[in-house]
Amino acid sequence: MKLSFIGGKTMSDMSLSPFVDFIKKACTKKAALLEESLGRYAARSIYAGAFLTLSTAAGAVAADQINTLHPSLGRFFFAFIFAFGLAYVVFLNGELATSNMMFLTAGTFSKAIDWKKALKVLLICSIFNLVGTLFAGYLLGNTAAFANLNENSAIVGIIQTKLARGNGQVFLEGIVANVLVNIAILCFVLVKDQAARLSLVLSAIFMFVYMTNEHVVANFASMSILLFSPFKGAKGFELVNVLRHWGVSYLGNLVGGGLLIGVVYTWLNQTKTNYQEQV
Repeated sequence: MKLSFIGGKTMSDMSLSPFVDFIKKACTKKAALLEESLGRYAARSIYAGAFLTLSTAAGAVAADQINTLHPSLGRFFFAFIFAFGLAYVVFLNGELATSNMMFLTAGTFSKAIDWKKALKVLLICSIFNLVGTLFAGYLLGNTAAFANLNENSAIVGIIQTKLARGNGQVFLEGIVANVLVNIAILCFVLVKDQAARLSLVLSAIFMFVYMTNEHVVANFASMSILLFSPFKGAKGFELVNVLRHWGVSYLGNLVGGGLLIGVVYTWLNQTKTNYQEQV
């Protein structure tokens, strides 16, 4: 039995923590947009993938240039420039699969959204993230910036390193990557000052990229650029190996963002005390 209070709120509504309420509203908004207009939801997902591809491309070009000065500097600049792609996603309301892993898993855990509906949103978001990376990868891979790509190019080295990893390593790297990505998302949600928000988002994304952890949409991006570039000699860049890598990365990301951040932070906020995140 629900008891009504002033304004039509129920006892359960009034006891809902700000964080859990935010998760509920976010899941409802995503599901509602998908139901109302697949085209609009797809566009937000495509743009999210494209934003990460743009920053990946710029970071890769910068890394090659900076490496001519010192071979250790390119990795730093690649990670720094890539981080802005995620900032574009969160500030411009893109739909990114790896952040949705947190939102939708948390929403399922708190019963804010049915698991079948959550899975549908996540899968459609993932598909159109890939479409966005392929589209942007096609455009960028055919630009002059990648006309002379070779085995010594930064993006080729990064991809070859990733594709040479075994499944256990990819899974572990995927967990770490999406823990950091969703730390960035939580900072964006919980921190009010815009400058602080941007700094914290960039810092967390920089960390996972600098450590070459496995973020499935970032991998969509880098591999899409390589796919459409003139260079065809990357080791391990075969369809079966790429799909294996994406699949294992995806599962690792789901554990890192969904379970270790989404579920845990929802559980932490299901308390009657005031020790809750204030959204």
